[in-house]
Amino acid sequence: MEQNVVDFDAVILAGGRSSRLGGVPKQSLVFHDATLLQRALAAAAGAGRAVVVGPETAVPVPGVLWCREEPEFAGPAAAVAAGLETLSQDGNDSDYTLVLACDMPRVQDAVVVLKAALAATGGDGVMARAEDGRLQPLAGFYRTAMLKRSAAELASRGSLINGSVRSLLASLDVQPVTVPAGSTADVDTWDDAAALGIAAGRQDQDRRSRSRFGRQVHEKPG
Repeated sequence: MEQNVVDFDAVILAGGRSSRLGGVPKQSLVFHDATLLQRALAAAAGAGRAVVVGPETAVPVPGVLWCREEPEFAGPAAAVAAGLETLSQDGNDSDYTLVLACDMPRVQDAVVVLKAALAATGGDGVMARAEDGRLQPLAGFYRTAMLKRSAAELASRGSLINGSVRSLLASLDVQPVTVPAGSTADVDTWDDAAALGIAAGRQDQDRRSRSRFGRQVHEKPG
């Protein structure tokens, strides 16, 4: 694989309940004048295609696909599987899929390091490892064919709904990569948001969205 060149699509997870935020969607929170969804999409720059698994914003983001897992709130494994299916319906799969939760405001720094590590090593994928050793599977590049096979196996056993990402990755040989300090810090509570300097979003933040994918908006699959 040519150094620093990775063929990948992106699945952005943005459909959780945000129960510890009183139901305020994480994707609408604002960090440095951009919503967390906008920052996640910026972190995925270079992807051939991107799909957001979650409720579509009031103002569509150009060049981005949208879908929901079935049933809604069925967990991250089901959400990743839904994103993969939407990408497959849209066209040919890329070699790798970047799986990214939308609640890590500084994750772009992690993605840069992960992409470089993947380009150098290949394999089934790489996932972020924080400075304290904690793994973050929702910030990682994974071989698309292996990810889809694992999702199909979980579905065949009735284990995809409410399944964990770790169960989805169990059959993959994924290498942990230490990423910059704070780059995988996530927002689960208002205390987390305050510590990171994050504000509640406003509806008009969506109007500031700028695509880096250069494609036309696609309708959500039926």
